[in-house]
Amino acid sequence: MSSTDPDLTHIAPRDKAEILAQALPYIRRFHGKTLVIKYGGNAMTDPELQKDFAEDVVLLKLVGMNPVVVHGGGPQIEAALNRLGKKGHFIQGMRVTDAETMEVVEWVLAGEVQQDIVGLINQAGGKAVGLTGRDGGLIRARKLKMIDAQDPNKEHDIGQVGDIVQIDPSVVRALQDDQFIPVVSPIGFGEANESYNINADVVAAKLAAVLKAEKLVMLTNIRGVLDKSGELITELTARQIDELVADGTISGGMLPKLAGAIDAAKSGVHAVHVVDGRVPHAMLLEILTDQAYGTMIRSH
Repeated sequence: MSSTDPDLTHIAPRDKAEILAQALPYIRRFHGKTLVIKYGGNAMTDPELQKDFAEDVVLLKLVGMNPVVVHGGGPQIEAALNRLGKKGHFIQGMRVTDAETMEVVEWVLAGEVQQDIVGLINQAGGKAVGLTGRDGGLIRARKLKMIDAQDPNKEHDIGQVGDIVQIDPSVVRALQDDQFIPVVSPIGFGEANESYNINADVVAAKLAAVLKAEKLVMLTNIRGVLDKSGELITELTARQIDELVADGTISGGMLPKLAGAIDAAKSGVHAVHVVDGRVPHAMLLEILTDQAYGTMIRSH
């Protein structure tokens, strides 16, 4: 047992049984359902939290749910570019991705990061398989058109950053049906087989909609959506989010995350959870207990 694991020896057997029984209605309700999990932030870089995440994914699979993992890798890409002496250049918060940068993005995301996650899940007793958008024609993309924030007539060229044209989920479905856990890198391909780097939040949200997932879980480095006084808002509807954006409660880096979440909710994903990935086993606690470890966004 590691030092960060909760010490459960003081919990009476009866209480342990109570905890397990509390999970039963959730296990029953979500049995056979698909969960798309966006894996990022601390949960992805802290070794103890990585282990917790892998265990959670395997447990959800074993109790009959179908988890699909979509991962990011911004810090890892940054580190690899630094090693090559390449300076990252951003326009309106988006990384300009020239051909050389795209090569690095591919070997970091589809090589290093993806294979680490696959290995962790397998080590925890699952059967994970790594995919990129090319596998089975999963993510067809085109070049993202970035309009200038000030001048709508001006367009920025940010290189091989992609916009999703279409997702064909048949490869994911085939793997799920065979007890595998798909791990998806957010790389798409275009008409001429060129590669595109796509925002992982966007890929997770779109994939959840196409798979008609029961839930989209986004592991982040924040507690969830907070109100003006810093308190956690445990439940929101898409309409309430629009109001919070309008009055400035939600701003900055939270906006793109929630845009994807709202799109998914409006496209038929029943619930989107923005979960604090810094809490050990937060995902399990959010899905299998009454306790809120983040903000749940309902479709209506």
